[in-house]
Amino acid sequence: MATTTLEESFKENPQSLRQILPIDFHLIQEVPNSHLWPNINNSPINHDEKNPNVPIIDLLAPNDVELIGHACKTLGMFQVVNHGVPLEFFDEVESQARRLFSLPAEQKVKVVRSTSGATGYGTARITPFFSKFMWHEGFTIMDSPLDHAKELWPHDYQEFCDVMENYQKKMKALSFQLWLLILNYLQPSQEHLINSFEFTQALQLNSYPCCPNPNHALGLAPHTDSLFLTILHQTNNTKGLQILKKDQGWTSIAPISNDALIVNVGDLLHILSNGEFPSVYHRVLVDQTKHRVSLAYFFGPQVDSTIVPLVSFEKNVGVVVPKYRKVKVKEYLSLKAKHLEKVFSLIRS
Repeated sequence: MATTTLEESFKENPQSLRQILPIDFHLIQEVPNSHLWPNINNSPINHDEKNPNVPIIDLLAPNDVELIGHACKTLGMFQVVNHGVPLEFFDEVESQARRLFSLPAEQKVKVVRSTSGATGYGTARITPFFSKFMWHEGFTIMDSPLDHAKELWPHDYQEFCDVMENYQKKMKALSFQLWLLILNYLQPSQEHLINSFEFTQALQLNSYPCCPNPNHALGLAPHTDSLFLTILHQTNNTKGLQILKKDQGWTSIAPISNDALIVNVGDLLHILSNGEFPSVYHRVLVDQTKHRVSLAYFFGPQVDSTIVPLVSFEKNVGVVVPKYRKVKVKEYLSLKAKHLEKVFSLIRS
């Protein structure tokens, strides 16, 4: 039987073109009502004033398994350094992303995501769940962006393709390295799990243009990510990402250095860990004077895979009961496309 790809899995939940096509941010002088969010608490705890204690994982550390496991368990997020990807490479990817987003709207619309598609230019996939639009434009890549790049730059597309394909290769290698460390923490005695999944990937280039009224606009509305892991690079060390922390509210997260990567747990890893690792609820703010660009790499199992919560035997407790039923990745993505954050209640065991 043919394997279903991540891109094909989105065809079952089409969106309207109105929900996909961003406004032309170059022409906007004030935030239109369609993008005006009335109730944003835009005075969060600042990451400089009150450190949210996002753990920093040095991949050269001898105890990296314990460090990553503890970070995933306590916060569902960590920053990783000494990951082997040079800073200059991130600069190349950002440069190509800005090259794309600086194109005129009539150019970008040539590669707009189709109503049943997953790749190309458009708004965030969570857009239909909210009454207001987000101050955001994105470009999604799954493996090669060749066809779209040829549309945008008929005679000068190769560099964009090379940079994006190389970035995905590097992020996939890093993701697999992190995956092995996490798996070793969850089930150190079950080596067979290492080969139990084939993996899929997606790269999301995010653009958050300068906003005339950032106190009433959102770059990305609150959500969790769907796959195993997300690796985020926030360019130019700018802040915009916020996570919702218990008893603290929305808390800003900024990388500790330009080459630090922010890694967060996604829904499928939350399920696999039997709820031990929280899936991070996060949002993105915008800025009045800075056009922010970020790179989000999503790593997870092929959509035909089945996720079965890992349960263990604990002293004085016995066998831990699964919190979730086993679920195919394709089914989970379909449920989330219809129900968003209510999805976990639909798969409880």
